[in-house]
Amino acid sequence: MLPNLLFDFGGVLIDLDIARTPAAFARLSRRGQAAEYSQTAQAELFDLFETGQTTPGEFRAALRAAYDLDASDAEIDAAWNALLLDVPAERLALLGELRRRGHATALLSNTNELHIAEINRRLAQQYGFKNGIADCLDRVFYSQQVGLRKPGAEIFQHALREMNWQPADTLFIEDSPQHVATARRLGLRVLHLAPPLTLTTALPEALRVFPLEYPAAPAA
Repeated sequence: MLPNLLFDFGGVLIDLDIARTPAAFARLSRRGQAAEYSQTAQAELFDLFETGQTTPGEFRAALRAAYDLDASDAEIDAAWNALLLDVPAERLALLGELRRRGHATALLSNTNELHIAEINRRLAQQYGFKNGIADCLDRVFYSQQVGLRKPGAEIFQHALREMNWQPADTLFIEDSPQHVATARRLGLRVLHLAPPLTLTTALPEALRVFPLEYPAAPAA
């Protein structure tokens, strides 16, 4: 049986440079303070926004208060979106090929209203997509819509339940080690896409040897 494929978004399908956003906020801060935001940890105000508990307006207000920002809404949005780079065409082509071969596909992403809107705008402009990355997958699960975020187990369980997938039949493709750890604990098979690995080279090889080199971990 072909494995189900559960993709992370940032660092897997879309290129990121996360350091650009704290640096951009530092330039807007009266104190020159960089935002507490990285691949492995972040301040609570980012968690709240990524789980849909605050609006964009509330998020901007929280940023102004936390980091003493002297900035317009547009400047804050530009700083927040600074980490977003490109979605390479070859990765989208690979998604299309995987679906044609019969793989079920879904996205599981920690994201937020502003990033989704910006990514969708770019994908529409560059590729003509009407529904963003959802045009390339069977289903998308965004943290800000689900109300949960990785590395919590609940968002993984939600996606598996909604897709009617078994963990041992699912390959999770992710670049963040803390999210990889949760997936393994839940019994998913995992492709940790750590540099210098890239999706277009590592995933075809992983599927070639699946499941021999991707044993499912026992559920905790």
